[in-house]
Amino acid sequence: MTPTRDNAVAGPQQLIADLQRELVGAQRELAECRAERDEGLAREAALAEVLGVINSSPGDLALVFDAILDKAHVLCGAAYGGLMIFNGKSFRVAAARDEPGFVEYWQGQGPITPPEGTPLAQVMLGEQITHIHDAKAENSGRNAPAYARLIDLGRVRTLLIVPLRKDEALLGVITAFRQEVRPFPDNQIALLQNFAAQAAIAMENARLITETREALEQQTATAEVLKVINSSPGDLAPVFDAMLERATRLCGAHTAHLIRYEHGVLGRAASFNIPEEFDRLLPLNSPIPDAIVRHSIPARMIASRSVIHVADIREDESYRVGAPAEVAAGRSGNRTALYVPLMKDRAVVGAFIMHRLEVRPFSAKEIALLQSFAAQAVIAMENARLIGELRERTDQVAELNRGLEARIAEQVDELGRVGRLKRFLAPQLAEMIVSQGHEKILESHRREIVVVFCDLRGYTAFTETAEPEEVLAFLREYHGALGPLVSEFEGTLDQFSGDGIMVFFNDPVPCPDPAERAVKMAMAMREAAGKLIAAWRRHGSELGFGVGIAQGYATLGQIGFPDRSGYTAIGTVCNLAARLCAGPRTGRSWSVAVSLKQSKRSQGSKTSET
Repeated sequence: MTPTRDNAVAGPQQLIADLQRELVGAQRELAECRAERDEGLAREAALAEVLGVINSSPGDLALVFDAILDKAHVLCGAAYGGLMIFNGKSFRVAAARDEPGFVEYWQGQGPITPPEGTPLAQVMLGEQITHIHDAKAENSGRNAPAYARLIDLGRVRTLLIVPLRKDEALLGVITAFRQEVRPFPDNQIALLQNFAAQAAIAMENARLITETREALEQQTATAEVLKVINSSPGDLAPVFDAMLERATRLCGAHTAHLIRYEHGVLGRAASFNIPEEFDRLLPLNSPIPDAIVRHSIPARMIASRSVIHVADIREDESYRVGAPAEVAAGRSGNRTALYVPLMKDRAVVGAFIMHRLEVRPFSAKEIALLQSFAAQAVIAMENARLIGELRERTDQVAELNRGLEARIAEQVDELGRVGRLKRFLAPQLAEMIVSQGHEKILESHRREIVVVFCDLRGYTAFTETAEPEEVLAFLREYHGALGPLVSEFEGTLDQFSGDGIMVFFNDPVPCPDPAERAVKMAMAMREAAGKLIAAWRRHGSELGFGVGIAQGYATLGQIGFPDRSGYTAIGTVCNLAARLCAGPRTGRSWSVAVSLKQSKRSQGSKTSET
């Protein structure tokens, strides 16, 4: 079949039409691709801009939330919406975009606890997103007047809620709504989820920054308090002041007190940020009247030995029953109160008290911080107590040392004095002088005594023939044998000169039997001298021993000069003892001549020789 002219013309026209349709389709696809590209670029630019805000404002969530809402709502085509924070129980509006009246109303709602069945409640139950095409048509607000009021006031029709989550934990939500029925497409929902993820990252960063800053502030405060403790050993006032100032600042309290509990009584040890009138009405370290009464907060703390946290003093039982301290605190404007006990060996020794002027309970971290300060306060108190005891004991030891040093000095002086006196006086005389503390006994006085005088027969002839060294050795042996007998029988050695020795009894220490002691000492000397004489006789020396004993009155006292003095007896009784000693020779190597009174009242005497 041969093509006709019409067919030949129609073929190119159809081809052109087809090509035009393909061109229109390609142009449409290109426009869509360009739109997607532009949308993607805008999305990427918005995300980058939000990340820039996050990086440039670490910890400042207000700027981040405003940037997220601005970019998210523009890119999603939603002129209205907000970002809400979830604290585990309720939501709080952190940022909002809408007409001013609606925003003020929304933010003025305070904490929002979603009623069951509302979109926020569904998110709390785990919904990934809540997308309501027409809020007017759905019934979720039927039993939630506040939610219905919000929908009406904002003229909300299409609503999208995307949760902010971290590890499945709900942190908040981003909301976007339109005042016309126009559901959000998947790409806009995905975009809002990306912004939600960024918001969650920003919140986590802010939390970490806040925790790090708080931890650093707490560590700094703890270090500062420890520094005060170290620089003020035993002085608790600056330590308590430093603790209260830092605890008040870090815990966001209005006023703070540190009280001590001793012997069943509470006393104010330190306070911070209180009016001067308070100090006048209740001075430091004075007992707090009527503080521990039934149902009062201090009484409950002491009984339970635990933290007492009162969200609102005016709602507490202690305030209702009229506990004086709590009523005064409530009337002063204090609302939230925190009592943290100071514990030592499981016993309450005091407490930190913190007050806020608004009903705003303290967080667990703030309570833990105050418990840390409480532990430091107990350590400081214990250190102060130990330092006080140490100082007291140090003072006592110092006083004892001073007394001991004085006693030692006295004893050294006494020993030195005794030693010096014994060099020139009889031992008992020296000891008596030292014990009495004066030398009055050395003054001249008259007393009846018994005098013993002894010497060696043939001593003069011996010294003329013997070498001086032999004489000196003999005298040492002679005095060494007879000298201890003087002390043994408690006699007073008057003098020894060569072979002559004079001893008297009954002075300076009176004794009941001076004559008997004198005779016994003389017999002991005769025996000791006899052994020496026998030994020296074997060396060719002919010696003998003589003793004279006499009883009578004599005058006794100190003689000599300051550097060397002695104590002696002077009188006829001394002369008589010497004459008896030097009396007639009997031919024996020894002799004892005695002249003793028969009685104290007798004027005569009895003389015998043995």
